[in-house]
Amino acid sequence: MHKSVWSDSVELPEFEKLHGNKKTDVLIIGGGLCGILCAYSLKNAGIDYILVEGSRIASGNTKNTTAKITSQHGLIYNKLTEDFSAETAALYLKANQIALKEFKDLCENIDCDFETRDSFVYSLKSRAAIEKEVDAVNRLGFQARFSNETELPFKIQGAVCFPDQAQFNPLKFISAISKNLNIYENTFVREITPSSVITDDGKIYANKIIITSHFPFINKHGGYFLKLFQHRSYVSAYANCHNLKGMYVDEDEKGFSFRTHDNLLLIGGGSHRTGKKGGCWQEIDQFAKKYYNCSEPEYSWAAQDCMSLDKIPYIGRYSKNTPDLYVATGFNKWGMTSSMVASMILTDMIWGRKNDFIEVFSPQRSCFKSQLFVNSFESITNLLTPTLKRCPHLGCALKWNKAEHSWDCPCHGSRFEKDGKLIDNPATGDAEI
Repeated sequence: MHKSVWSDSVELPEFEKLHGNKKTDVLIIGGGLCGILCAYSLKNAGIDYILVEGSRIASGNTKNTTAKITSQHGLIYNKLTEDFSAETAALYLKANQIALKEFKDLCENIDCDFETRDSFVYSLKSRAAIEKEVDAVNRLGFQARFSNETELPFKIQGAVCFPDQAQFNPLKFISAISKNLNIYENTFVREITPSSVITDDGKIYANKIIITSHFPFINKHGGYFLKLFQHRSYVSAYANCHNLKGMYVDEDEKGFSFRTHDNLLLIGGGSHRTGKKGGCWQEIDQFAKKYYNCSEPEYSWAAQDCMSLDKIPYIGRYSKNTPDLYVATGFNKWGMTSSMVASMILTDMIWGRKNDFIEVFSPQRSCFKSQLFVNSFESITNLLTPTLKRCPHLGCALKWNKAEHSWDCPCHGSRFEKDGKLIDNPATGDAEI
């Protein structure tokens, strides 16, 4: 059985299931880190809210993160400067640095293994790519530095260092901040009508709704089934193997990431688009034995991430036609700071306050990117694939995941157990297997 190190570290508070009807100003759907931070922020702003979670809080991808709190999201700043503008890149950086500070301030009074660490993005192939990123970041006013060497056991072409970033235990953090929030667990949303949300045992009447359910499940608005795809990545934790002072990630999405927690070395890798083949845990284990002479891992787990078209999350109004419906998704494997950014933006939007970052993260920005055509091709190909095993979301052909013994949808990333029971959305029901 695969289980994350975070899942073994804390007992989360429990909340009752919703019975009967409720009324609220704001309803949050989804009890991962993003939804809980939104609830926490709304409560502090004095706004009436309810959060509903279909299972237990933090039972989805939040428990499977590597929990790096950093504004260094791969080699993103040179790309944002070239694809958008230096102003957009600067705002993206500023938003994430504010999110990092919010975590630092909150964690001063929370026992959640919070540690300040330097963060590195390294390259095995291109010194020039690293130099461009350092230059782009420095022009934005942040003091990144170029590094020729790291603590890693292999030669690199170079690395970008962001000083004073952080790492923590996400479930210890959630356990602390969720205790006094207005949460209902095991309350699965079956339908959203213009005036209410329908669950198995009651209705919730809300003036505004925030969707933080990882992948947005309302298909008739926003086009998220084209604007997003999902990516799986794997982590193994090895005891007494090696201690790192920094946090590391390869700029290549097929590379590895590293951090330590207590006496454990966490190595991530083996990634692939959901429904495709990848190296999975086997690739990580081979690497760990070769470079660190590690024994069998103490923990192994996998995460699934929503990937946007342009590497910027979608945070804001769900669509231009739904003024009271909001969304936070497409965190591109950087869910810690992105969740905090979402809580800040959405609270200000609901409160009616000015926020400098609304346009940068707006889900209504242009979607004409090359990834859109890749997503469309995958959808058409798998819709036309002849098989009886189909995803109930939009009818794509399901593929068997041998590593995790699940049925996965290569179009939008829904996943199902061997017997068809739903694991991951956007599907909202079981598959017929």
